[in-house]
Amino acid sequence: MMKTMGSIPERNGGAPRRFPAWLGTVIVYVLSLACLLWVYHDFDWETELPKLARINPFWIILAVACDVLVYFSQAWRWNILLRPVARLPLGKSVQAIYIGLFANEVLPLRSGELIRCYLLTVWDHIPFPLVLSSALIERLIDGVWLIAGFVMVSFFVDLPNQIEAGVWILAALVFIIGSTVVFAVLSKRFAHHVTTRHRWSEPLRMIVEGLHDMGRAKSFPVAVAASTVYLALQVIPIHAMLEGYGLDLPWGAAAVVLVVLRLGTIVPGAPGNVGLFHLCGYLALHRMLGVDPQTAKSISGIMFFVVTVPLLAAGAVALAMTGSEIRDIYRRAHAHRHQHAAHVPGRSSAD
Repeated sequence: MMKTMGSIPERNGGAPRRFPAWLGTVIVYVLSLACLLWVYHDFDWETELPKLARINPFWIILAVACDVLVYFSQAWRWNILLRPVARLPLGKSVQAIYIGLFANEVLPLRSGELIRCYLLTVWDHIPFPLVLSSALIERLIDGVWLIAGFVMVSFFVDLPNQIEAGVWILAALVFIIGSTVVFAVLSKRFAHHVTTRHRWSEPLRMIVEGLHDMGRAKSFPVAVAASTVYLALQVIPIHAMLEGYGLDLPWGAAAVVLVVLRLGTIVPGAPGNVGLFHLCGYLALHRMLGVDPQTAKSISGIMFFVVTVPLLAAGAVALAMTGSEIRDIYRRAHAHRHQHAAHVPGRSSAD
C-alpha cells in the first residue's frame, strides 16, 4: 500500500536550467489544442451528433470490454518479462498499469510510464533500474511489431509522406536501441564494463544487466508472443467502432487505424494525447481509408471517449485503493528517479 512509501526528501540545488520548466508543457498544450481545432473547426455538429444515438450499444460494450482486457494482457506480459527477477502477483501489476494509465490521462508528457515502474519498485522491492529495463523491452517489442504492421499496411494503403518519414525515423531509433539491447543480452561482460565516474553509471549498469537477464530468459519468447495478444486486443475496439457506425470495412482497416494512432502518439503529449489522437484518427480514416471527412471526425471523437473513459474509471479505482493522490505519487516517483541517478541503487529508500 502507498502508506509504506515513506517520506522522500525534496531535491535541493541542481544545475541551472536553460529554459523554464513550464515551457515544454505549454508548447505541448498549444500543439494539442491546435490539432483539435484543425480537425473540428468545420465539423457539422447538427448532422453528425444524431448519428451517435444510432450506434448499437453492443459495439460500445465490446469495445470497452476489449479495451479493459488490453491492459490485463499488458500486465501479463510485464510479469513474464520480470519473471527472471521476481514472481509478481498479476493483480499488483494490473493496478500499477491502470494507475499509470490514469496519470497519462490527467498529466502531460506520459508521466504514467515512470509512475507504474515506481509503484512496482515500492510494492515488490524490485530495484528501480530493473523495472525500467522491463519497460524498455516492452517498448522495443511494441516498436518492432508496429514497424512490421506499418510494412504490411504499406502494401494495401498509400501512406502520406509525413507518416512514412516518421516511421522510418522510428525504425532507425528502434534498430539502434535494439542493437544495443541485443549486445547487452549476448554479452554480460558489456554490463560489467559500463562503469564510469559519472553518477548515472551504476543505474545504467543495472539496466543493462536487467536487459541481459530478461532477454536471455526462457520466458522471453513467451513475452514476445504475448505481445501479439496485447496488440490484437487493441484492434477490436477500433473495429467495433467502425461496425457500430455502420461502416463496412475489413479488419485490416482497424489495423491501419491502430498503427497510425500508435505511431502518431509515440511522442509524449497532452493528457490522453487529446488533439493528437483525434488528428491521427482522422488522417487514418479519411486520408488513408477514404472515409467521409465528417464521419472520420465523428469516429475519431467516439474512439477517444471509448478508450479514455474506461481508463479513467479503472484508474480511479486502482488509485483509490492506494489512499494517495496521483500528483503525490508523481512527485515521489520523480524524486525516486533522481535518487537513483545520484546514488548507487540498492533497496529503495521509499520501501
